[in-house]
Amino acid sequence: MAPLLASSPLNWALIGVSLTVAFVIGKAFYNIFLHPLRSYPGPFLWRVFPIARYARLAHGDLPFYMKELHAKYGPVVRITPNELAFCDPQAWKDIYGHRSGGAPELPKYEYFYRAVDNIPRGIINAFRDEHAALRRQLSHGFSERSMQLQEPIIGSYVDLLINRLQEKCQGNAAGVDMREWLNWTTFDVIGDLAFGSAFGCLESSDYHPWVRLVANSVQQTAFMQIISGLGFRPITRALLNMKKMAITDNQKLVKEKLEQRIELGVERPDFLESLIKKKEAGEMSFMQIAANAATLIVAGSETTATLLSGALFLLTTNPDKLARLTKEVRTSFNNDDEITLTSVGKLSYMLACLNESLRAYPPVPTGMPRQSPKGGCFILGKFVPEGTVVAVWQYAINHHSEFWTEPNTFAPERFLGDPKFKSDQTDAMQPFSVGPRNCIGRNMAYAEMRLILARIIYNFDMEIAEDSRQWLATQKAYTLWKKPSLNIIMKPVVR
Repeated sequence: MAPLLASSPLNWALIGVSLTVAFVIGKAFYNIFLHPLRSYPGPFLWRVFPIARYARLAHGDLPFYMKELHAKYGPVVRITPNELAFCDPQAWKDIYGHRSGGAPELPKYEYFYRAVDNIPRGIINAFRDEHAALRRQLSHGFSERSMQLQEPIIGSYVDLLINRLQEKCQGNAAGVDMREWLNWTTFDVIGDLAFGSAFGCLESSDYHPWVRLVANSVQQTAFMQIISGLGFRPITRALLNMKKMAITDNQKLVKEKLEQRIELGVERPDFLESLIKKKEAGEMSFMQIAANAATLIVAGSETTATLLSGALFLLTTNPDKLARLTKEVRTSFNNDDEITLTSVGKLSYMLACLNESLRAYPPVPTGMPRQSPKGGCFILGKFVPEGTVVAVWQYAINHHSEFWTEPNTFAPERFLGDPKFKSDQTDAMQPFSVGPRNCIGRNMAYAEMRLILARIIYNFDMEIAEDSRQWLATQKAYTLWKKPSLNIIMKPVVR
């Protein structure tokens, strides 16, 4: 009878539960008292298990909460058993910058940049040597010469934007949803610059299916990162094969659009020309080009539209700043034709407004994680063990009172030498990152944002609609923002 009892399902269940409890307690004890990161401060539950951190990410408020954690625990916070968050300007250089003495750069954290491991690598998640080669190939499309050749392409879509807005705002007292119009514009531009044809968003005044997929994939990608980070990476592969996943549909459309671009058979001053030549030479596969094309679509459109949306919200909710910028734009040009990618470079207050918008509303509000390399490294003068996940969280550092005077105030003057903000540490803000893997499209992004914003301000008087006054306060943030409608009352300027 005794052996029978010992092997009963109940006993086996009790044994399983006991072993699980013992493992959990043992793991918790190790993470608190024995782990190499045990000396770093942070919330107790976050230091014990990663579930608390990922719960905040799933809820969409992790970047905001990180600001609170740094205010409470200081410049370095342990946010999972094996992850540290940093809030200090020097950390940008220590984590993302070039390292002295030939030491290798900190590698990107694989479970974030490549939550699903059965898709080709692009410039964002490529290994170091592969990234250097890709960057050299893509840099041609972002050169000064290419930007000059691309200006007629970009300008034609900005012209169309202005024309469509003039049509839509007539008698529209409720306002125009500028989130949509800015998204449509930047997607049409990047569609032409990457694939040789627009998505037709501005022409049809509606979303192309691909644009919707990119917007929907923002939250899906965050959940993929959660699953992968919790150690269930194989599940992400199964999810990727589901027909209803926006990420899967997005990959399909990238392939179709890329095939159309290759079939054009003509040289264009776009981003993919050099990669297509590599394919023709047998040095790069179709899927490798597709992976980079998918990256360009998001990085070259969604982030630009996000920043411009944020800038319009911040300007229309700060009428005195909008009035000063309006005066600068309208006294600098006599007509629309004078507003070009080059001429907008002289608008100093506009650049300050864009920089302040990047600070207050960074398109990527989270941290972009790296891992401490083999043998570990020093960050902010303290040794960080090998394999530790590390990042600077942009929203948190951009709103920290130690680096910014009145961090919750929209003040473009802080970037113009105003004595009130002389103590600001502007190097705390790095929206395009730093080091060898900083954003290759920085100059293009600034030029495009200046051009679009200048043309809008030159042609329209603007006022925030009442139903959008809480636009920023109601948003969720994953790796990117999940933006609600931004209704702005637009009144054409009569000349």
